[in-house]
Amino acid sequence: MKLLLFTSFLALLLLAVPAAAQLSLTPPTATPSPAPEKPKEKPEIKPHAVTKKKEATPAPKPSASPSPPPAATVIPAPPTDNSNADLVYGAYQRGQYKTAFDLATARAQGGDPKAMTMLGQLYSNALGIKRDYPKAVEWYKRASDAGDREAMFELAMMRMAGRGGPVDKGDAVKLLASAAKLGEAKAAYNLALLYLDGQTLPQDVRRSAELLRQAADAGLPEAQYALATFYKEGTGVPKDIERAVRLLQAASLADNVDAEVEYAIALFNGTGTPKNQPAAVALLRKAARQNSPIAQNRLAWVLINGVGTQADKVEGFKWHLVAKTGGKGDPDLDKQLTDLPPDDRAKAEAAAKKWLGTK
Repeated sequence: MKLLLFTSFLALLLLAVPAAAQLSLTPPTATPSPAPEKPKEKPEIKPHAVTKKKEATPAPKPSASPSPPPAATVIPAPPTDNSNADLVYGAYQRGQYKTAFDLATARAQGGDPKAMTMLGQLYSNALGIKRDYPKAVEWYKRASDAGDREAMFELAMMRMAGRGGPVDKGDAVKLLASAAKLGEAKAAYNLALLYLDGQTLPQDVRRSAELLRQAADAGLPEAQYALATFYKEGTGVPKDIERAVRLLQAASLADNVDAEVEYAIALFNGTGTPKNQPAAVALLRKAARQNSPIAQNRLAWVLINGVGTQADKVEGFKWHLVAKTGGKGDPDLDKQLTDLPPDDRAKAEAAAKKWLGTK
């Protein structure tokens, strides 16, 4: 299940290499949308689909390149104190979807809203049963009417996308608002994006920030990352770099890749947090292994230059080649690669091919 219909912010990650070869990782800044009124208050919103990124220009002139928008997965409602509901959720978690369907059907017929929501999820995602959006909507609607906040959120997403019925953004907004009031973090997050986008709802960056804070406080990594961008830029909230970095740290601990990259940059530069270059490099490695082209490019630079870690040109150029396939090409590193001894260049190319799974 996709959490987002709209995401997110263009975080610009800069890398500068002064003449003294002392590497500097510069944190990203949000690019404002070309709005006629108060353009600084609206970070650019991009659709969920990943778009082509701008190529970075060679150092020492740093260039901006947008990070991919964060993607999030809807998490099923947590188990309740009801032992029968626990059985349904447990079967779902183990991938025993047919069992979950049978158990949930029995519980739903007895009026259990959580079981109704589970049936909606199973029908919507073709888990243990043939996909049937109208039936998913039916079960979500029954659970929503019974006060289940997860069902409200799921039904809102289906209304927004026009699955199982016509698009109804008005109803979707009402459902999101109701779910957010009941503490549904994902609903608060998506509602915040609608207030920021300014199309379905009037643009209200302060209200967007309030909703993001609600979702971030509930532990939603995407909201923590988004709110960090707000605090970094002073959008809807007072500018507060240290608070932004704390939010990035929280999101990175939850494996949000975009947050990992930005938090690594903050650690590398000592921006809003004590400088810790070895920790920054370790975080870049983690994000690189999670297939972030930006992290792969930055990791290539620190390894090739031996800043914050031991120099390893073969490994560094491996990550450069991998990043290049992900849209983060770097002409300066291409030139340095041609100057590498043939044996080392062959090793780097072989390592990159192995990582990419190509011959």
